[in-house]
Amino acid sequence: MGRVSSQREWWGGRSMAFWLVVLAIPTAAVLHVMARPRGPVVNLSPRATSRSSTTTAAPASQPRKKWSPPRFKAGFNDRNKMARVIMNYGVKDLSVLRAMVGVPRHFFVPRAIASRAHYDTPLPIGFGQTISQPYMVAEMTRQLALKPTSRVLEIGTGSGYQAAVLTEFTPHVYSIEIVKPLAQAAKARFKNLGYHVIKTKRGDGYYGWPSEAPFDAIIVTCAAGQIPPPLVKQLANGGRMVIPVGGAFSRQSLMLVVKDKNGKVRSRSLMGVRFVPLRRKDVSAK
Repeated sequence: MGRVSSQREWWGGRSMAFWLVVLAIPTAAVLHVMARPRGPVVNLSPRATSRSSTTTAAPASQPRKKWSPPRFKAGFNDRNKMARVIMNYGVKDLSVLRAMVGVPRHFFVPRAIASRAHYDTPLPIGFGQTISQPYMVAEMTRQLALKPTSRVLEIGTGSGYQAAVLTEFTPHVYSIEIVKPLAQAAKARFKNLGYHVIKTKRGDGYYGWPSEAPFDAIIVTCAAGQIPPPLVKQLANGGRMVIPVGGAFSRQSLMLVVKDKNGKVRSRSLMGVRFVPLRRKDVSAK
C-alpha cells in the first residue's frame, strides 16, 4: 500500500504531469503511463497457476481444501495491458505477471477513480494514503520469492491490494494496518471478494505479529528510519524481507534483507524509492 504525500509515495501538481508521475520507482526509470505499452500480451487463464496445489489449514479430522484465488472477468483486458507495462520495466517472472493480472485492482481503489486503477501510478485511498504503483507491487512481490507454503507478513494493509496479490502465491498471508478505517474496510473487502485466507490485525506494524512468527517473508509498504529489529527477529531462517528505509523527505532505498539458514542477516539496496513513513499512530484518530 502506498501513502499520499511521500509514498509510500509523493504527488506532483494537478496537470497532466500529475498522472504521469510514477512514484516509488527506480530512480532512473521513466514511463509515460498513457502510452501504449509494447511487448507481448500476458494472459492469465482461470485454469492454472503454480498455486493449484496450495492447501489451506483444516482441523486434523477434516481433509485439507485447495486454495484457489478468486477470478474476475471485469477489467481483465486492462490488467493485461498493465502487465505489459510492468514487463517494460524488466519484470519477466511470469508467476508475478499472472498474479498482477489475476487481482482486480479496480476493486481496491475508490469508485470515483476506478477508471485510473490500471495506470502505472499510485492512487489515493483516503487518510493521506495510497495504493502503490503496480510496478512496485510486482517487484517487491518478486523479491520475496514466495512458495505455496510460505508464511508472509505485510506491514501496511491499506486497501488490501498487495495482500491480495500475495495470495496468488500462498494462502498464508498476514497483514497489519494501523489506520482503523482502512483496516476495517480492507477486512470487509477481503470477505466480499473471496480472499478469506488473509488474516488481518490492526496495530503498530513496527512490532510485527509475534504470536504468528516466524515468517518466511515480510513485506513493508512504508518507509522506516531503520530496519525494525522486531521484524528481523520474526523473519525465519532462510527468509526474505523487502522494506523501504529512509526519512520522509530524504533519499530512501528499497532494501532486501535475507536471513540465511544459520540465522545470519545480510541486506542490500535494490533501488531508490519514495514512500511515506511507517506510521506509529492512527492518523484517523481525533
